[in-house]
Parts: sequence; structure tokens; C-alpha cells
Amino acid sequence: MSVHALPDLAAHCPPGTPWLGLDLGSKTIGVAASDATRMIASPFEVIRRTKFTDDAHALFRLMDSRGATALVIGLPLNMDGSAGPRAQSSRAFARNMDRLRDIPVAFWDERLSTTAVERFLIDDMDMSRARRGQVVDRNAAAWILQGALDSLRR
Repeated sequence: MSVHALPDLAAHCPPGTPWLGLDLGSKTIGVAASDATRMIASPFEVIRRTKFTDDAHALFRLMDSRGATALVIGLPLNMDGSAGPRAQSSRAFARNMDRLRDIPVAFWDERLSTTAVERFLIDDMDMSRARRGQVVDRNAAAWILQGALDSLRR
């Protein structure tokens, strides 16, 4: 696995290829995909977590189906910026993925991404709690990926 600072990630990926964004949860993995120009992130899929190897192969299938060449993984830092157990778990997930396939990876600070997405779904979309539960993970992944893509253009 090549973990890169976000600006360096593009240098390690062929131009015109999308990236996937991941929101790693304990029960699900929210997945978002960028377009080939890496301008827009869209909610894509939710993977129900089972065994790590099965989860990884599901992600590889999604990457292959989209032609994605890199992953942007949400890093759940504590509010003070320190890395707690959830951030360590995200880093371990990336290391374990590397054992199966060499993929360029960057981490993106995901503090409050789920909260922001839930607030948007409630306030702007007037979405019910049941419906929010079905879409929040993949939308959080899109929030993470879009934040990373936007930062590259700044």
C-alpha cells in the first residue's frame, strides 16, 4: 500500500481514472465514487461487513467495475485532532488491504462527516429516520471524497 499525502495521490494514478471514497463503519462500509475528472463524488454503494477478506474482495470488485485507481479513506480523528482507536482501525484496514492488492491510498479527516450528512438529510431533504439509515453511509463516503477532491483544487 502506498499511503500518500492527498496532493501526491494524483501523481500515482493514471489521469482520467476515478477514485473511491470509503466511510468505514463497524457494520457497513459506505462507498462513493468520483467521476473520471475527479471533480464530483457521488454516493455509490454500501457493503455490509462480514469477514475482512470478503469485504476487501467486494471493494476490489467495485474498484474494477468503475476503473478506480485509488482509495480515499475517511480517518475518524478525535475532535482535538488526535488519533483514537477508530482511526487506528482505519489505518489497519488500509494495511490489510495492501496485503491483498497494492492500491494508492490517502486518508481524509472525516470528523463530523456523518453528522453533517444526517443534518443535510433531515433539514434539506426532510428524510425519515428509516430512509436516512439506508443512505447515510454512502453519502458520508461521498462527503469524505468530495472534501478530498475539493482540497486538491484549492
